[in-house]
Amino acid sequence: QSFKLLGFLDVRNVPCARESVLYGSLGSLVMGLGHFLATSRVKRSCDVAVGGFICTMLGYWFYCRYNLAQQRIRQRMLKEGMKNRILYEGSYLDPEKKQTSSERSDS
Repeated sequence: QSFKLLGFLDVRNVPCARESVLYGSLGSLVMGLGHFLATSRVKRSCDVAVGGFICTMLGYWFYCRYNLAQQRIRQRMLKEGMKNRILYEGSYLDPEKKQTSSERSDS
């Protein structure tokens, strides 16, 4: 089953959404409870908890999405490199073949 946060963010299908909400909840609990224990002001502690949720959720969201983008770039480069390796292996365009022939001439 799908769970939509605020009616539009599908937590199950959007990458990083589930973890962001979970870390945001934890950050909210820690910051709200910590502020309450320090000041004993209930309303202000609730405000701090909501702010902590938003900050923690957005912070982890951007961190996770950045890492996901980097991972996709690395996967694309690796896939292209594997395709080129298969395509050029054994031909005169093979970079390793040129390197080994130049190494032989040096020795």
